[in-house]
Amino acid sequence: MTVRHKQAAEPADLTRLFVEYANEGDAEKIAGLYETDAVLEFPLGKETRGREAIKALYQQALTKISHFEEEKALPTIRVGNLALTSTYSADDKGVRVQVARQQSDGTWLRIIDRPEVPPDAG
Repeated sequence: MTVRHKQAAEPADLTRLFVEYANEGDAEKIAGLYETDAVLEFPLGKETRGREAIKALYQQALTKISHFEEEKALPTIRVGNLALTSTYSADDKGVRVQVARQQSDGTWLRIIDRPEVPPDAG
């Protein structure tokens, strides 16, 4: 699958691009923010593995949710070519957490995504 769209120059760009693509209703562009073998835990407790499966999940989800808001980001933590990004959820579901990896061209893609971590999970 070759997807032509804006790429994340920094790890935090992934969240902004997700919101942009979700509001366009474009599951293919959303899936393009993930590595081909990425893991998405959504809904909570269920793993979705691989870009194609993530695309299919978002195709369904986007039929139920019509608008996304960019959420307040916590500082990104980076070590080498890995980064941990997170945001406070606007829907009071806790915190959203992602691990991203820098690609050989300098852009960033998600490799692990947990969009719901309940506030009482600790």
